[in-house]
Amino acid sequence: VWAYAKAGHAAPPLFEAVADETVARVGEFNTQNLANTAWAYATAQHAAPTLFEAVAMEAVARVGELIPREFANLVWAFATAGHAASPLFEAVAGE
Repeated sequence: VWAYAKAGHAAPPLFEAVADETVARVGEFNTQNLANTAWAYATAQHAAPTLFEAVAMEAVARVGELIPREFANLVWAFATAGHAASPLFEAVAGE
């Protein structure tokens, strides 16, 4: 989905399928995958509240593993998508 978002190519069925799979497997993602996935959905302006919630929960649990670029991408993605994630923002602010 990152490449589709980067290219500005809308592919709603793909984004929906990836969102469903992401929610089911988010625990397998590394921190870069979490940030890139959130970035892609925000950039594509594809609403996926369940995906954003799953990414937020996983990112909070692993906040100590995030590097500055991942912090920035996650916060930007959540703000751009208009997805309130207070626990994520609080965890990021605490780092």
